[in-house]
Amino acid sequence: MTAFWGEVVGTAILLFIGGSVCAGASLKKSFAYNAGWFTIQFAWGMAVTIAIFTVGNISGAHLNPVITLALAFTGNFPWEQVPGYIAAQFLGAMIGAAGVYLQYFPHWKETKDPNVILGVFSTGPAIQHTFSNLLSEIIATFILVLGILSIGANKFTDGLHPIAVGFLIMTLSLALAGTTGAALNPARDLGPRIMHFLLPIPSKGKSNWRYAWIPVIGPILGGVLGGFFYNSVFLGKMSFQLFITLGLTALILVLSYFSGMKKQKLLKSDAPVVTFLKAK
Repeated sequence: MTAFWGEVVGTAILLFIGGSVCAGASLKKSFAYNAGWFTIQFAWGMAVTIAIFTVGNISGAHLNPVITLALAFTGNFPWEQVPGYIAAQFLGAMIGAAGVYLQYFPHWKETKDPNVILGVFSTGPAIQHTFSNLLSEIIATFILVLGILSIGANKFTDGLHPIAVGFLIMTLSLALAGTTGAALNPARDLGPRIMHFLLPIPSKGKSNWRYAWIPVIGPILGGVLGGFFYNSVFLGKMSFQLFITLGLTALILVLSYFSGMKKQKLLKSDAPVVTFLKAK
């Protein structure tokens, strides 16, 4: 098996298991209905562990465009392989999401809430706040990359890296996912969101494309920043790229803040019109 197909298979396994636990806990008439937050996050962590054990010797088990980009930016992965890896990760995520749809095929029509259905496939904010949602994804993925690089540097954990990374994912999700679901992975969010849009799921609503950029841009910024920070602070390889990434991240956060404020003002200004229309 080539590295490309290793990433496809590994990411498909990750998304199939992770998406399936979300479906089981969310869809009506499932035995796992209302299984709870801890169950979901534990299964996601173990899904990462299983996927890494399965394809780690084939592709290195990046399973996440953020990991691929962070390694490439810090000089630990060849740039010529980046497009193929990222394409494989998105393809694998879409295949995994399609598998979830088939696994729970008769359960979709039993669930009438379109938000619950979308939540099986992709993340969303607990409170819609552009700046805070983006910052949450940046921070969570920054810690993810920092943690993965630190785990890899500890030789006494050789052979146990997949388990350690799985527990890292589970811990981050339990601690930080309460705000946005902690995508941590653009392929994990965007691939299944595309499948939600394409698949003939009963009672599904919109795919919330207005939010979709946050779990893509946020993890990329946080992950690349985490890679540069690790190289500069832990390895002493200070680079101007760290400061460029910090500046770019700050700029995007500022723009997201004012964009969010503008949207709130527009919503407030529209409120009397909405009330009037409802009254009619």
